[in-house]
Amino acid sequence: MDALAALLLLVHLIPVSVAKNGASSKSRKRIMPDPVTEPPGMDPVYEALLYCNIPSVAERSMEGHAPHHFKLVSVHVFIRHGDRYPLYVIPKTKRPEIDCTLVADRKPYHPKLEAFIRHMSKGSGASFESPLHSLPLFPNHPLCEMGELTQTGVVQHLQNGQLLRDIYLKKHKLLPADWSPDQLYLETTGKSRTLQSGLALLYGFLPDFDWRKVYFRHQPSALFCSGSCSCPARNHYLEREQRRQYLLRLRSGPLERAYGDMARILDVPTKQLRAANPIDALLCHFCHNLSFPCARGGCIGMDHFRAIKAHQMEDERERRERKLYRGYALLGAHPLLNQTVGRLLRAAEGRREGAFALYSAHDVTLSPLLSALGLVEARFPRFAARLVLELWQDREGPGGHAVRVLYDGADVTRHTAFCQDGRGRWPTPMCPLDNLVRFVRRDMLEALGPGGGSTSYYEACHRKGL
Repeated sequence: MDALAALLLLVHLIPVSVAKNGASSKSRKRIMPDPVTEPPGMDPVYEALLYCNIPSVAERSMEGHAPHHFKLVSVHVFIRHGDRYPLYVIPKTKRPEIDCTLVADRKPYHPKLEAFIRHMSKGSGASFESPLHSLPLFPNHPLCEMGELTQTGVVQHLQNGQLLRDIYLKKHKLLPADWSPDQLYLETTGKSRTLQSGLALLYGFLPDFDWRKVYFRHQPSALFCSGSCSCPARNHYLEREQRRQYLLRLRSGPLERAYGDMARILDVPTKQLRAANPIDALLCHFCHNLSFPCARGGCIGMDHFRAIKAHQMEDERERRERKLYRGYALLGAHPLLNQTVGRLLRAAEGRREGAFALYSAHDVTLSPLLSALGLVEARFPRFAARLVLELWQDREGPGGHAVRVLYDGADVTRHTAFCQDGRGRWPTPMCPLDNLVRFVRRDMLEALGPGGGSTSYYEACHRKGL
């Protein structure tokens, strides 16, 4: 029996019953697969399961691994928010019944969840940059609101924070016991799910932290571009990429058949169904092990889900081959990477501020970062994905600083575009900080055009003749 056949045999067929999480009481079957091995080929159901990132036993990670003569200086963590309720409703179907209150003895469970709830209830006077102070510090609706963080999402980031605490604080002593506010740099977009995800990770990292020492900055743009958000060339590349996506959808027979059949079941025009982005809601059903929705004409099934997810995978494959997204990613990620390089250089000079930086963001933040860094084979950011940049000092090499890059715990340093020499990948596990600085401040801009490219971000954004 091959691995894919084994995967499909391991689908749970557990009748749905009334539960605390608001699951439907219909007699249909749950849909969550339980794979034990990765299938040899790209399987849509397996990829969806990885995307869900269901909290489980502690994962293996490579964060904090370095030769003994290296000292950890600074860590920058970029996260996607945790599991959330859908942003879209499938027409003529009932919203999935998921409880977004936090209940300590309900699955998924985390030993720090009850303490997290208590600590968040004490944070009403926290000093955050406007408009963050108006957002709830933890999810609290019996029926989730659209886009709201779920208990699963909170637990995912409590786990992330605890993992990073064990490595960076307990092992490497990145922060002293009496850490000061300037040693943390915290930034989030203005969505409750990103603020709450950041707080959950921070609580796992620094349990019972002093609210007076924590300050989250507000980032209006999902690209974290701060004062460099106006970029016509970036928008041009995005339009070309969206055109490519549109043409691929038109060419996809299996996708059109799936949409047509779903539209018949729901008794809605196919165009209306497409506009509702049904994969968003279907992933919620899948990740929470709920039956797919039904209507008068029948039920949406696993074949529909598989066809749409398979198309997403084909879209990602073509995106890598066509490389239109690369231009968008270089311009979209440059402001954030440039800010990060500046902070890493200050840390290398021995300044105390920003020893631990956390950016709580979205898939549309991490995806261009990954592409810009050259990690084109990386999976699309799952719920609670984390991208980590570590800065190390070589105590046997005077003034020498090096960086590591990790994605969801895997060391991907030598796969980055800046960690290459003339013969291929860099010969050591770490890359000189100078490589990253040169890549961000020169190579990213030069890669954007013929004849040597651009010499400044403004010039790259306002190039003529695109």
